[in-house]
Amino acid sequence: MPNENVKQSKGTPLWRLSKKFQYAADRIIPDSLVFCLILTFLVFVLALILTRTNPLDLCTYWFNGLWTQNSFAFQMGIMVVTCATCAKAPQVKRVMNKLASKAHTPTVAMIMLVIFGFVTSFINWAFCTVVGALFAMYLAKNVRGMHFPLMLAVIYTCMVFGQCLGPTASVYALLATEDNFLIQAGYFDGILSQDITVYNPHNVIIWAIFAVILLVIAIMTKPPQHEIVELKTELDDADVNYDVEFKETPADKMNGGKLFMYIIGLAGIIVIAREFITKGFMGALSMNLIIFLFIVANCFLYKTPRAFIEAYKDNMKLACEIIVQFPFYGGIMGIMQDSGLAQVIVAGIVSIATAATLPVWSFISAAVVNLFIPSQGGQIIVQGPLLLDAANQLGANKIDVINAFVYGDECTNLLQPLYLIPMLAVVNMKLKDAWGMCAFICLFWFIVVTLGYLIAPGLVPMAGI
Repeated sequence: MPNENVKQSKGTPLWRLSKKFQYAADRIIPDSLVFCLILTFLVFVLALILTRTNPLDLCTYWFNGLWTQNSFAFQMGIMVVTCATCAKAPQVKRVMNKLASKAHTPTVAMIMLVIFGFVTSFINWAFCTVVGALFAMYLAKNVRGMHFPLMLAVIYTCMVFGQCLGPTASVYALLATEDNFLIQAGYFDGILSQDITVYNPHNVIIWAIFAVILLVIAIMTKPPQHEIVELKTELDDADVNYDVEFKETPADKMNGGKLFMYIIGLAGIIVIAREFITKGFMGALSMNLIIFLFIVANCFLYKTPRAFIEAYKDNMKLACEIIVQFPFYGGIMGIMQDSGLAQVIVAGIVSIATAATLPVWSFISAAVVNLFIPSQGGQIIVQGPLLLDAANQLGANKIDVINAFVYGDECTNLLQPLYLIPMLAVVNMKLKDAWGMCAFICLFWFIVVTLGYLIAPGLVPMAGI
């Protein structure tokens, strides 16, 4: 019995492995802005060493790159704020609270968290980022004794990994767009529909295997009682009344009236319906339309102009670090692209590939470059031609190469903190609190996808392009 107690006090084997990552995170992982600045210095030094570029030119590339992400930064910021406003609406919070109350054990809570994460990720990644963090908080409030950093890492992984089987990922949307730059360059004869890219056998098999492994990690990574870090942030599930009126003037009646919001909401529904009818479901799902969907939903959730704008104000802080840090990542992208460093890295990795191993090297190269260019759209512009040229030369399956690229791009989002920032803001945690668990899960992702693209093509033949 004493030996059993000692064994249990150390936690499960998966927990003991995860502690090694968290031990490192506690000591070397700074705040997200410092992380970004370190990456900036690193890519600057690498460009000096590996390319024929002088420091003044690199500074110019960095400065020019700072402003390339302005539109995307605004889109990202307004999407996070809009989705958070929707997720924190009283009606949505009541649904999540009621759903979380169905969990009575940590195992059931983790199963619900994983399912909830994948479902909301397929709806929209930004929505999952915020609503997933809130749902984890409701579960932690309802089921005591759960290790909250693990819960946060699991729901974040669901959000990131869901994009590998989601139709709205940037690369899949690009390939399904007529006359895209890869078609113009002659790599493909025409558009590639989602059944060819996203929902082909190799992609679905690899995705399903890791989804199951993630669930096992979530359930079996159990710390001893004395090492559990429970939710520290108070969960404010009280409904906020944004419609407090101080006087009954005509202006106040307009500010607190429902007619304006209902008219805008109904007009929005008409526009959305027209987009889906004319362009089809997949063709209509642009980032702008997704933002608009949540804006329309908020018109009905908050009902009055005063409540609508006050709710947005409360959530605006979630976009702060995105808006501030995105220009710095744009600067990194400027150095990577204009100096030729990205091409040097990818070419070096791909040069040792064969037709059978090119998907694996595509995965690895995308994972490396994503640390410096955390934008799938930006990455495919840099890496796409290099990878597809190699696929043509080696006779590799280009669909596997593209899908492996997506897995690599998403994989190191578990290490690259940019998309984790809004979730950390929701739960009031620092990067190092969750980074160790994210890195721990990243290890399994890396192993599963690498083995998957070495084994799956031999087991399940698939037509190539």
